[in-house]
Amino acid sequence: MALRPDEFHDHALAAADAEGRLPLARMTGWDISPFEPDGLRVAPLRPPVLPEPPRHGEDPADCDSCRRRDEGVWLDDRWRLGRIEKVGVPLVLMLHPRDHHDLADLPDALAAELGVLTKHIAGHIQSLPHIARAHVYRIGDGGAHLHVWFFARPAGQSQLYGSWMVVWDDLLPEYPAEVADADATTVARALAASYGGRAT
Repeated sequence: MALRPDEFHDHALAAADAEGRLPLARMTGWDISPFEPDGLRVAPLRPPVLPEPPRHGEDPADCDSCRRRDEGVWLDDRWRLGRIEKVGVPLVLMLHPRDHHDLADLPDALAAELGVLTKHIAGHIQSLPHIARAHVYRIGDGGAHLHVWFFARPAGQSQLYGSWMVVWDDLLPEYPAEVADADATTVARALAASYGGRAT
């Protein structure tokens, strides 16, 4: 059984300093870290808050993703793919089921489709010129409607490897929207050809 919230907090604080700050992560010493360890501090660990506040869209009537169920660069009867704007990396796409589901309650048929769609989308992103890799993320703390992120890592930028990429994305200047739009259209058309659905 997992530690209770108070037990988890106490366990973590046992490794913290007098201000409740944990040591810097080993990741900050990696050569792909966007931060130099000198002068970097960990924020104090706050105590748990229970019950947790509701995520956006817990009530489908208030869900922005449900309201945008017909929007995206690609659609089929059950899924939609949209481009996230104002990002620093070449392309960020987000896949949503058109109906209100989270990952844990996704029907098995849709879960199987999610796996196949993920493979197709990642492959088409990686086929874009000057893109080395497609990173795929599902977090789920901010919204109750399933959303899967696809980040395109630019070729040659080895500092953007791995789990730091989402932080680098937030630090980089905004990528040219017209280039990202064109690449999103290329991915959508390729997805329509390889999987089905339609590019919009």
